[in-house]
Amino acid sequence: MTEKGVSSSGLLFSGSDWNFETLARLYDAIAEIALEELKLDIYPNQLEIISSEQMLDAYSSIGMPLMYQHWSFGKRFAFEEHLYRKGYRGLAYELVINSNPCITYLMEENTAAMQALVTAHAAFGHNHFFKNNYMFQRWTDAGAILSYMDFAKKYVARCEERYGTSAVEAILDSAHALMDQGVFRYRRPPRLSSEKERERVRERLDYEAQTYSDLWRTLPRKKTEGGSEERDREVRERKRNLHLPEENLLYFLEKNSLILEPWQRELLRIVRVIAQYFYPQRQTKVMNEGCATFVHHTIMNRLYDKGKISEGAMLEILQSHSNVIFQPGFDDPRFSGLNPYALGFAMMKDIERICTEPTPEDRDWFPDIAGSGNWRETLLDAWANHRDESFILQYLSPAVIRRFRLFQLADDAGTPYCEVAAIHNERGYEAIRSALARSYDIGIIQPDVQVVDVDLLGDRHLKLQHRVRNGVLLEEATRDATLRHVRRLWGYEVSLEGIDAVTGERLYERSTRQVGT
Repeated sequence: MTEKGVSSSGLLFSGSDWNFETLARLYDAIAEIALEELKLDIYPNQLEIISSEQMLDAYSSIGMPLMYQHWSFGKRFAFEEHLYRKGYRGLAYELVINSNPCITYLMEENTAAMQALVTAHAAFGHNHFFKNNYMFQRWTDAGAILSYMDFAKKYVARCEERYGTSAVEAILDSAHALMDQGVFRYRRPPRLSSEKERERVRERLDYEAQTYSDLWRTLPRKKTEGGSEERDREVRERKRNLHLPEENLLYFLEKNSLILEPWQRELLRIVRVIAQYFYPQRQTKVMNEGCATFVHHTIMNRLYDKGKISEGAMLEILQSHSNVIFQPGFDDPRFSGLNPYALGFAMMKDIERICTEPTPEDRDWFPDIAGSGNWRETLLDAWANHRDESFILQYLSPAVIRRFRLFQLADDAGTPYCEVAAIHNERGYEAIRSALARSYDIGIIQPDVQVVDVDLLGDRHLKLQHRVRNGVLLEEATRDATLRHVRRLWGYEVSLEGIDAVTGERLYERSTRQVGT
């Protein structure tokens, strides 16, 4: 006798066709290896089968299963659909949501072999990383995000009915433009409490609607009196009261803008919560995809070794896997930087090799783990306690540097040439590893713009400061457009000052008077 639905050969499936019984068998077999052999710790899984059009819709709404309406999502849908229908771009085999339960969307067009692959990749690899990595534990709330997005979708719809679509979209347009500057990077954001959220919002909005008065706009502006010492004291006092400087621009506007009505403030908060939700994903792309790719590669090979998938299915799986981790050369038209799947997977496999089959070089570079045999424990620890920057800085080995043929270029704007500062040799390994790690530091690759001063009782001039690193200035068109968005939410003059992060020298100053509104 054989198990129901399992062939006499012991295969979990044969051919490309599948049904829900097949998916259940695949899930159970994958879960056994993932939980018992790899020791993964996951949220409960929720697998959903969707069509290509539903996948396109998920693309357009930044991957969230529940999302409010906005014109930009429709524009994105039309763009992605055009590329897909013309054959210029394929669709992802799956999409996974960082939530509890963890939701994984599987394409109905997938073959049985691909359903096995993406289930291992998303429902176990990504799921484990979402649940255990410290960035996601600290900065997101997987248990509340779906309920909060349900609240956000209904709240935006009610605002459109009451205040008009144009008024709502004007606020959302400006909030979306500031999303990258709408996250807490150095302090923990407040946790979402989905059940209490609706009651909190209702009570606060009712109170603010009753107490809101437009008379403050007519108040005369305060004139500063006294000497420079007194003015300096007043500046220090108001900065302390407003907790300046403030890195989260959306949070500051939500709490302190004098022109926003209660419903507009809540829209800013919704966009800010979404920006915070995606903040860890921007810092763990290499690790997250590397973890999921390593997990699916390990599980699929174990299923093949146990005789549960055929050679034909394994060839299909390996072909897809190879496409995922393909790294084009720098002179290839497809090159757009390091493939996070390729780099992440290479580093995970390298850690496994160092733990089990180390070379003398590995023992010099990684004395704590080389030859220990504890590759599972080492990987679980790395997945839990690192982001891309620190992971690369600690675990990128000379072997991987040589394999990817990495080298470092020194590009000084003051010279007409580039200098090769380090290559993949004994003298260059440390420099290359440090330089690559820095390139994944979100504090370096994103502009550091903060609110530094505003006199709420005076002219209400909002002053922003951009700390310029390595002489890299903001692109003029997007800088001026962003200033106009801040001006729309603030209501008064806004200026942006560029300060050299090292010398403190003022490099430029731009205000909304210059760019217009």
